[in-house]
Amino acid sequence: MTRVAIVDDHGLFRAGVRSELEGHVELVGEAASVPEAVALVTEVRPDVVLLDVHMPEGGGVAVIRGAAELAPGTLFLALSASDAAEDVIATIRAGARGYVTKNIATDELVDAIERVRAGDAVFSPRLAGFVLDAFAGPAPKPEDPELDQLTAREREVLRHIARGYLYKEIALRLGISAKTVEAHVSAVLRKLQLSNRHELSRWAAERRLD
Repeated sequence: MTRVAIVDDHGLFRAGVRSELEGHVELVGEAASVPEAVALVTEVRPDVVLLDVHMPEGGGVAVIRGAAELAPGTLFLALSASDAAEDVIATIRAGARGYVTKNIATDELVDAIERVRAGDAVFSPRLAGFVLDAFAGPAPKPEDPELDQLTAREREVLRHIARGYLYKEIALRLGISAKTVEAHVSAVLRKLQLSNRHELSRWAAERRLD
């Protein structure tokens, strides 16, 4: 059963979500603020975090940035009252795997959680266009100095990172060890002068490497 944490600064809303999800997922914790959420995610390592976008001290984006590197196996699904394009885009750019609004039906929310866990990107229907528009753009030019400095294997690993696969999953797909995947990622980060996997995912998405 998928292990889920709920992050929202409204206790009544958390209670409602908890009530709706009981029996469908394993609820492993709740948090009402950014610091609480970062601590919870890094300690409990849930499979999926249901994440409010607007909270004091930086909101959902701050939670993702604070916890993602410390809990790389955890995925984030925004569950927000806001359907503003800027909120959707900022949250996805930060590393969330999906964004749904709080009027979603229970069965649809359960399905969204399971799809995110499986590696899919999930959006409420009217929000998907925002994301497509934000990440649309010209295909990468054949001459890309940054991309050209990567080996063929490093590019292959990078494409899987952009698709949201974990190191173990990439290792299985490419027939190499997880440590070898980590070594390739470290080499790519060093060559591109990036700090972590999530910056790398954004870099790859901007070049449409997925």
